[in-house]
Amino acid sequence: MARAPRIKHYHAPGRVNLIGEHTDYNAGFVMPIAIAVGCDVRVSSIRKKEIRLTSKQFAGDLSFPLNSIADMTKTGTWADYVMGVAKEILALGFELKPSHLAIDSSVPTGSGLSSSAALEVSSALALLGDNEVPKVELARLCQRAEREFVGMPCGIMDQYASVFGEAHKAIMLDCRSTTHKLVPIPDGAEIVVVNSMVKHELGSSAYRNRVAECQQALSHFPGKPALRDVTLGELERTAAKMEEIPLARARHVILEDLRVENFLVAAEDGDLPMMGKLMVESHRSLQHDYEVSCEELDSLVDTALTIDGVFGSRMTGGGFGGCTVNLVDPEFVDAFEREISARYQEQWKLTPAIYRFSPSAGARRVE
Repeated sequence: MARAPRIKHYHAPGRVNLIGEHTDYNAGFVMPIAIAVGCDVRVSSIRKKEIRLTSKQFAGDLSFPLNSIADMTKTGTWADYVMGVAKEILALGFELKPSHLAIDSSVPTGSGLSSSAALEVSSALALLGDNEVPKVELARLCQRAEREFVGMPCGIMDQYASVFGEAHKAIMLDCRSTTHKLVPIPDGAEIVVVNSMVKHELGSSAYRNRVAECQQALSHFPGKPALRDVTLGELERTAAKMEEIPLARARHVILEDLRVENFLVAAEDGDLPMMGKLMVESHRSLQHDYEVSCEELDSLVDTALTIDGVFGSRMTGGGFGGCTVNLVDPEFVDAFEREISARYQEQWKLTPAIYRFSPSAGARRVE
């Protein structure tokens, strides 16, 4: 009787970004946490020389011959996130073995909670198997897959948070040096995420536009490698020569980096009101200067700020839908959830999904 194939199980979490939005591809600062929802990949050996993919979230089996992967082009399906990773693993000189990857993700797609990064990182661990790469290289490998194969010009925050997440701690990530500092979340606050249940179609194209607009702004500062290196004073002195849109994008990025640094100080001091204030300032900047919010997200933030026990609220993720992240006094969380749900339903005829997240551990093999 044939022995059942040995199955190895890998998990990578999604993430919520507390503050520092659209700064990662400008070599700036971000502060995400890894979260309890994520992507699980169970990998087993197969005889046929291919990578076979199945998913609980998507119907049908997808198969890719091993000898075709190095030269394959994207398919336009969810499998691109996995096969982009497979191509990057080959490029590093590792061998891919015939495998079946059974995928199950609990990260809601389109929510801004990094379902793609969770899929990339868990798949990378599964395809690498016993081959080990440094954790930062794992994050970079997955970022390259998304940038160069899928075609989304993302920064490294999502993949890095999925790899390096820590229980009970946020990650203050320097996206240039790809190093981080662990930041405790003060007692007296709970992280509550509210899913607007909408994702407007212009999200991906607008993301690419924002990347280009930031580069356009940077062109006014020769010798500066990234907007992170431009001071507010330098921006103000150059403002008259800049077009309105690149100026607004640069203003957001420069001030957002400062907000992340101030948020770090406030978190270390346990100053929840200041943390909340900075979150709201971040949202208003994303709403007006970066223009990546939408009416549903704005209404969730505006409503949250009228509810007792809320320190701060902001959109999180790329924008144009997805989620808000809220810092709430634990004694008020139940009432907050009831109130925000009722008022959102009344306004938009949609029931928001609500999650309570604590910072969670990063990607790992599950025994």
